[in-house]
Amino acid sequence: MAMVGHLLILAVVAMGLSFMGAAADKGTATFYTPPYTPSACDGFEEEGVMIAAASDAFWANGAACGHRYKVTCTGATNLGDPHPWRGSRSVVVKIVDYCPAGCRGTIDLSQEAFASIADPDAGKINIAFKRI
Repeated sequence: MAMVGHLLILAVVAMGLSFMGAAADKGTATFYTPPYTPSACDGFEEEGVMIAAASDAFWANGAACGHRYKVTCTGATNLGDPHPWRGSRSVVVKIVDYCPAGCRGTIDLSQEAFASIADPDAGKINIAFKRI
């Protein structure tokens, strides 16, 4: 009986840990325009348009290169446009570049990636992002 109780406790702890990993970070997103090469991760290798540059918040000296993130628009950073989102409000991007110190957002999306989740006229949006 005690063994079953211990197994139940372990199962509950394991489920709790898996839910903790499911939480998304919060930040802001901006966008940059072509050309997208060269990039800090891949030099002159073409990576398509669903790409992004990581800020110091998670760049980690290039360790973010190649990681994919699901980025979701959660709202505007300004009061003038409380609902800047478009489409599904989420996009998956690959980190291919570094957004240097002074970067205006947590993540700098390609123009195409930004436009797929928010109106580019917003310029900067609040986001939730999660590595996938």
